[in-house]
Amino acid sequence: MAKILIKDGLLVDTEWQRHQDILIEGSKIVRIAPDIDAEKIKGPVTVISADGLCVLPGLIDAHTHYHLVSRGTVTADSFAEASKLAAFGGVTTVVDFADDNKKSLSQSLDARKKEMKEMAIDYALHMGVYSYRDDIKKELEDVKKKGIGTIKLYTTYKDVGYLIEKKEDLKKVLSACKELGIMVSVHCEDDKIIEKINKNWKGEHRPIDHAELRPSIAEAEAIKKMGELSKELGFHLYVVHLSSKEGLEEVRKLRNKGIRLSVETTPHYLFLNKEKLKGPDAPLYVMTPPLREREDNIALQEALLEGEIQVVATDHCAFTREQKLESNDCRTIYPGIPGTEEMISLLNTFRISSGRLSMQQIVNLLSTGPAKEFGLYPKKGTLKVGSDADIVLFHPELPWQINKDTIHSASGYSVYDGMDVNGKVLMTILRGRIIMGDGIYLGINGDGSYVKAVR
Repeated sequence: MAKILIKDGLLVDTEWQRHQDILIEGSKIVRIAPDIDAEKIKGPVTVISADGLCVLPGLIDAHTHYHLVSRGTVTADSFAEASKLAAFGGVTTVVDFADDNKKSLSQSLDARKKEMKEMAIDYALHMGVYSYRDDIKKELEDVKKKGIGTIKLYTTYKDVGYLIEKKEDLKKVLSACKELGIMVSVHCEDDKIIEKINKNWKGEHRPIDHAELRPSIAEAEAIKKMGELSKELGFHLYVVHLSSKEGLEEVRKLRNKGIRLSVETTPHYLFLNKEKLKGPDAPLYVMTPPLREREDNIALQEALLEGEIQVVATDHCAFTREQKLESNDCRTIYPGIPGTEEMISLLNTFRISSGRLSMQQIVNLLSTGPAKEFGLYPKKGTLKVGSDADIVLFHPELPWQINKDTIHSASGYSVYDGMDVNGKVLMTILRGRIIMGDGIYLGINGDGSYVKAVR
């Protein structure tokens, strides 16, 4: 059984941080101590010096869309390519999505799992539910047995068939989730508000208009409605990719009423605004919900610092630069951007600039938090004896610039292009095996494992 000894690093877990050594045997962490002598370990052992580095639990990107077939095309990053870029970003587990074929959730799940067997990192899945069926509770029971602990609902996209339109049908789905202990994650944009705006719209449909056609009031209203249903029916609500100050205020109102909900945001809603939706490259920055104002960035940053946000994920949905620039019409631009690889460096740079965020909090937002939210903890998301040896060696001060030559997405661009950041992943270990080190990718396609994500 292969052994790895990581020495002299600063181990950072959500609950503690200290200079200690960490011993891996096979796929598990077996010992953590102030000084582990390699000569006293039976058999061969690989010793890795982590002097001056932070040793973190493997990161979890809890919102990805890798190799997504959409709008008659497929996203840029295959499962193999996505695994590679994730490894360079210290991400050892992702939570992707299985789309509902509206016939059988179990069949839909099995199909997505089969597709993802090419992954070189571990993966869990959320289950999309896009219609009500009389036997939906039985379908949910079946997928829960297969490791689904969270469903994904939309309050928009009626035009593409993602929206459960009848409130009584939606309630039946939500009640079934409550009974089965399944968390409900929701893309919150009110379809009626968006539909009315688009119907009465007299302007153009440039990328910058996307922000007006899908305004923050639509997000806030959808959060309000889902929160009220959460209070009425008692299910655990998880708001994905919170994008606005207005949506955040609605979250606060709901929490003040005693409603339990979890919130996720993304680096692009924290650090980018709709100024990016101007100019010839504007289509590159189109995603849904759209980028908003600088004041929205500031509000979300403050909420992050105050502990109001539980998870930072990326909604990685990468199209190539060429695909994105095929259209300048926000209705037909392929929506989505890359982001998994850049995630920790962006958060760490914000930690340094704000002076109010600790490395432990970053670990909580990018690893422990999502692991606990989605039932992966303590297998994932922590440095504990017995946990999977998913480990990241991170240099917290190393400066570098994000650009198309320093990231690994097949999209060929980054929305953070030209941004100078601090902090870089130097080594990524998945279940006791080095999959990236010294800038060399060592991942093996098909070596990733499906992980059940049941709370």
